[in-house]
Amino acid sequence: MSLAAPDFQQLVDAYYESLYRFALSLARNENDAADLVQQTFSQWARKGHQLRDPSLAKTWLFTTLRREFLGARRRSARFSDEPVTEEDASLEPPQAESLDAAAVMECLQKLPLEYREPVVLFYLKEVSYAEIAEILGVPIGTVMSRLSRGKARLRTMLTEKNA
Repeated sequence: MSLAAPDFQQLVDAYYESLYRFALSLARNENDAADLVQQTFSQWARKGHQLRDPSLAKTWLFTTLRREFLGARRRSARFSDEPVTEEDASLEPPQAESLDAAAVMECLQKLPLEYREPVVLFYLKEVSYAEIAEILGVPIGTVMSRLSRGKARLRTMLTEKNA
């Protein structure tokens, strides 16, 4: 029995918002995020029919969006020398209770990409470890490690912000 490929409009309706938010968390710019989502759906229109298991459409879309972002980032890196900075630490539980969503999102945007991607996918998009591993092209252990380190860095930034 063959599963039917999802209708293009159904995919857009089901995943546009989630893809846009993921793109925004990566690109940190509304216009770039919209472009990434448009490019992702354009890729689906051209190549989506090749997907053998239609139940993997969501993973395919998120993976494609990420690849589009990384490709654009590589292209722009030729013209830019932006340094990458990283921090580490932990947040005490009482401080966590006093945080607001805007502060968390602001700090999340400052996380290095390798940690921001799995944190956003897992906590905001509710994507499983296995799906994140497939989207990022890394082993599940790496996903778990990056999630742990990403949370620790986020805690550090939030602790410093609340201090």
